[in-house]
Amino acid sequence: MPRGRYSLHDLHDHTPLGEEHFHCAPGPSGWRYVSQTTAPSGDHLGSIDLTLDELGRPIRLELHAASWQIRGAALEGVTWVRTDPTGTHANEGNVRAHTFTGTSPAFLIATARLLRLTPDSPATRLRVVAFTDPVLAPRTVDQSWALVNSEAHATDNGPLTVDEYQVNALDTGEQHTIHIAGDVVLSAPGIELEELESPPSTR
Repeated sequence: MPRGRYSLHDLHDHTPLGEEHFHCAPGPSGWRYVSQTTAPSGDHLGSIDLTLDELGRPIRLELHAASWQIRGAALEGVTWVRTDPTGTHANEGNVRAHTFTGTSPAFLIATARLLRLTPDSPATRLRVVAFTDPVLAPRTVDQSWALVNSEAHATDNGPLTVDEYQVNALDTGEQHTIHIAGDVVLSAPGIELEELESPPSTR
């Protein structure tokens, strides 16, 4: 069960946004990721609890930030309920999309598990619903993912395969490079792995 800590930074000026303390593991249904996010001051910012099925589809998402809450799942595309901080208003949404995304590294791993790309795969287009901080506003985004390199590195626990993905935002043309080993993000825009107490789980 990988357990560790990511640091989160602003994509543009690299201002520290906080830390995400996580643990994740494969399970009977597929894979689960649980984390708590803290501000640079140490104050609690939010949390995520994401469960995928064996095909990488989100069968349960619970996301909290600034007292806003999202509960979602893959259902006729993706479906979610967004609740405001007072708990008096809940709005349901549904989009013909493949999965969810957001600031947590969990979403990058989830998308990689869903796509199951190989270095021979063509770039794959997908539609995702992004929940933007701090109020978890939903936004539908089109992306393109390609696995450009997969390389095994020797470690004390045996070879570790690192996958390098190129992700394009199709609305802006921005390109990002993401490095993933098993179910841990090694590096991505705005994300750095700071601590890892146990090796990543393989698929």
